[in-house]
Amino acid sequence: MTNKTKPVNILDDRVDEKYNAFKQFDTVDDHSDHYYSKPELRKVHVVKKPSKEWAKRIQHEWKVLEKDLPDTIFVRAYEDRMDLLRAIIMGPAGTPYHDGLFFFDIYFPPLYPSVPPLVNYRSGGLRLNPNLYACGKVCLSLLNTWSGSGCEMWNPSNSTMLQVLVSIQALVLNAKPYFNEPGYAKHANTPHGERSSLTYNEDTFLLSCRTMLYSLRNPPKHFEDFIAGHFRKYGHSILIACRAYLDGAQVGCLVGNGVQDVDEGDKSCSARFKTALKRLFEELLMEFTVKGADCDKFLAEKAKKSTASRAPADTTLRL
Repeated sequence: MTNKTKPVNILDDRVDEKYNAFKQFDTVDDHSDHYYSKPELRKVHVVKKPSKEWAKRIQHEWKVLEKDLPDTIFVRAYEDRMDLLRAIIMGPAGTPYHDGLFFFDIYFPPLYPSVPPLVNYRSGGLRLNPNLYACGKVCLSLLNTWSGSGCEMWNPSNSTMLQVLVSIQALVLNAKPYFNEPGYAKHANTPHGERSSLTYNEDTFLLSCRTMLYSLRNPPKHFEDFIAGHFRKYGHSILIACRAYLDGAQVGCLVGNGVQDVDEGDKSCSARFKTALKRLFEELLMEFTVKGADCDKFLAEKAKKSTASRAPADTTLRL
């Protein structure tokens, strides 16, 4: 038994080592799976001979990102393609996106910074936010793809890529994304609006779980070790949250290492949501187990249920 488990432990240690050594900002070389790797196919202006001003501004963006990125955002630049970036944003606690990983491919066009960068969301065909389309479109006023005014819009003088990433995390991946839909904000704090928001959060969490599975099974280049390490670290917490939601806790109430109901009243999750989450829970459990997450408790419960279901029926004749 010792000889059989030793290689697994060594592998687990390597996963943790690579995850802990993963830099907030770094440069890499292979951009073949980047959405804008061949910008001419995306019908956007191609950077052929970048100007000195353009290159200087991109280098400034790199320095700002390297210095000021928050702990929950990671970025990779490309040594031979200054026009490309890839970012990963962790879903904030207290939202239906908690503990999820969301990828964005970025392109700096020839006229940057006179025009904002182009950003594509790696959706896997899922739309889990009004501002993030299944096709990858990102609607944000700072990108001039969403309505806004004044400082909400892109300003060539002081807007930055860091500001874009932080805005996506704070304004898009928020606690009540339902109200990001045009015209829906006026229904906030009304019975109808809040009910609709809770239902939307249920659907959003399901899609977030599916996005986790998509990332685990189709990791973007250069983030394979980070994804493995992240879900190895947070898999247990995610499963605890799933179990809490199945027991009636409100979606998005995960705060820190515990689950807390953020609103008063009986707002248990719907039967439809629980049925879908049960299936996703089993898939997540298996994927997290493979990555070495602490799933012993849940695996033991699963084995116990399986044994109970196979137990022979009591056929003793009773008078």
